[in-house]
Amino acid sequence: MANGKVEAIFIGAIRKQPMSAVTEAQAIAGAGLEGDRYAAKKKPDTQITLTEAEALEAAARDYKIEIAHHETRRNLLTRGIALNHLVGREFRVGAVRLRGMRLCEPCTHLEGLTGKEMIKALRHRGGLRAEILEGGVIKVGDAITEEN
Repeated sequence: MANGKVEAIFIGAIRKQPMSAVTEAQAIAGAGLEGDRYAAKKKPDTQITLTEAEALEAAARDYKIEIAHHETRRNLLTRGIALNHLVGREFRVGAVRLRGMRLCEPCTHLEGLTGKEMIKALRHRGGLRAEILEGGVIKVGDAITEEN
């Protein structure tokens, strides 16, 4: 069983506007993170997004592209867990239960907002889209564990 942790949490209240770092967020089952622009849409594959700190470090190392955590526009920055392997699987972030829905590949919209070659640097490492099955509070430092 793989284990990781939450290094940072971001909420984006308004489309195209900068995301705000928070120390905790309320995850609402079937909706999203409280205060995030996608929570009202209630679509399973946009409820919460995650990206790996290791992917950002690889972009800097391999492509010489420095990507700040908030520039990925993902909600959770993780460390120590391979997110691509969680597609179709259930896992926990602290007490919150999630299901990995699909990869969250970087797009031209993201490149336009940042002015950086995000597609090249994060191809197949852009993160994970997940559905919130059981809500609760997610905090920086929470463990990420795969369900059996």
